[in-house]
Amino acid sequence: MTSGAAFSRGGVLALVVGGFALFFAALYLIGAGEDFGGTRGQGQAHAASNGLNGYAGLVRLVEAADYEVARSRSPQGLETSGLLVLTPPAFGDGEAIAEILENRTFLGPTLVILPKWFAIPPSDQLPSEARDKFKRGWVILNGAEATEWPEVLPKPYRFTHELAEDDESAAGDRWSGLGLAGRLPTSATMYAVPEAAHEVLIADAEDRALAFWVNPGEGLDDDNPAYPVIFLAEPDLANNYGLADANRAAAAVALVDWLADDADIYEVTFDMTLNGFGASENLLTLAFRPPFLAATLSLLVALLIVGWRAFQRFGPPAAPAGPDIAFGKRQLIANGAGLILRARRFRLLGAPYAALSARRLAERLGLGRPDPQAIDEALARRLPQEEPFTRRAARLEAAAKPADILAAAQSLDDLNAKLSQGQ
Repeated sequence: MTSGAAFSRGGVLALVVGGFALFFAALYLIGAGEDFGGTRGQGQAHAASNGLNGYAGLVRLVEAADYEVARSRSPQGLETSGLLVLTPPAFGDGEAIAEILENRTFLGPTLVILPKWFAIPPSDQLPSEARDKFKRGWVILNGAEATEWPEVLPKPYRFTHELAEDDESAAGDRWSGLGLAGRLPTSATMYAVPEAAHEVLIADAEDRALAFWVNPGEGLDDDNPAYPVIFLAEPDLANNYGLADANRAAAAVALVDWLADDADIYEVTFDMTLNGFGASENLLTLAFRPPFLAATLSLLVALLIVGWRAFQRFGPPAAPAGPDIAFGKRQLIANGAGLILRARRFRLLGAPYAALSARRLAERLGLGRPDPQAIDEALARRLPQEEPFTRRAARLEAAAKPADILAAAQSLDDLNAKLSQGQ
């Protein structure tokens, strides 16, 4: 009696098409350099981070202000003629940052947001009730710290990044500038001490520069003015922590507007390459971009046609050749394992495997016969730190659950592997 097909033609077609689509989606995501479920950049302050020190909120805020926003993981994003936002880490390369700023002198404006917080993921030692409240990407702020790479920058960008001593007075954490004023979320204030005279945009109550702008092209070319650069020394005016306050959020947008309005710019690019998210061009990326996209689509259509023709068979499929029961040691072992699994007689596996391991160990140790006590004495001389063979064998013979049997058998295999390495 011949049984019917396990799957209908429509079901097989759906499986093939679905697998085909998922395969090419995986290729595209690999080529695009996406990072799903990973831990790369965790705890850093970048445009994709939703932790307190991140700038995901600023990205959404700028989008809401009708700017065209992009988060760039490619070095080509640094060449945008729109507004570029840099968020270098605390241990960034000052020379690399200087090169970026110099290359953008006549290309477009730049906003540089300095780091402040040393952030860490939630500890495993936290109570489960507290740990369950953390969402993916959330961090714990573990203190503020000034960064040193601004001192490496060439003039006129060079300045010193400083951390103000905690001031418990009422004015200790106040700020004002760009027609706005308010308080910082903490009394720990970061400020800049420029080496040259720069125009301060936002200052604290002690007139220390929290944000200032630089004209890098002053005196270079009067017919082709350079684009300005703003350094935001106090990131709590723009990060997710700071945007909880309406005045600080307005100040962050005001800094973007200050740079964009002067150059009539509507595009804002948040760079992520300085935070370790750089992605180089590869064949998969190019395959999904013009002008190669047309060739890729043509190839996909051709593959679909070939797959469709494969379903148009001539006549019924041929019956499989060969005996119904396969021969050989592999099939015998598979049949025996299937019988034990079906009968659930797992306890039958322990003693034979322990005896087999004893013979292997005796051969490795140069013993005449696989006597357990002799094996223990020889192992004590060769591997004095290891658990005796008899204990491991007893644990295997007493195991009843598959997981316990597997663990005990692995323990015996480890002995054999260590003896092999020592020879």
